[in-house]
Amino acid sequence: MRPPEVLFLCTGNSCRSQMAEGWARHLWGDRLVARSAGLLAHGLNPHAVRVMAEAGVDISGHRSKTLAEVDVGALDVVVSVCGHADETCPTLPGRVRRVHFGFDDPPRLAAGEADPERALGHYRRVRDEVRDLVARLPEVTGLRLGPLPEDSALGPLPEDSALGPLPEGSA
Repeated sequence: MRPPEVLFLCTGNSCRSQMAEGWARHLWGDRLVARSAGLLAHGLNPHAVRVMAEAGVDISGHRSKTLAEVDVGALDVVVSVCGHADETCPTLPGRVRRVHFGFDDPPRLAAGEADPERALGHYRRVRDEVRDLVARLPEVTGLRLGPLPEDSALGPLPEDSALGPLPEGSA
């Protein structure tokens, strides 16, 4: 049986969706196929790469992709991580389940910060929120991935989630 395929979708595939793909690969390994894409490809955000590396996850080899570059027919779940992607995501074929969790946009928040460390603080906060969501993929998507390692301390899920009903026969 093939592992489920999950796509993390945002507007530019530069930060939040890249973090989610990195966390999914790191936390779930070969129990799922993690991908990310954007409605546009804005390039990989170097601050996202930096804060993920601080957490022990290397996304430096990722590249920014558009939804057109993804085999959507192979997907089981699409997780949108920003409001714009959720609102403008095209209809996907077949059995693809869509869920949405809106995370703050670190580049937008950091743009107003004069202190570089304070600016990176926005990236770190969103990184940790995205990690908590990805750690809970079975709960929020119905995917059967098994338990995470015992040392996975989790925080609360984002408040602006818009989960649809779980598919029949799921967790």
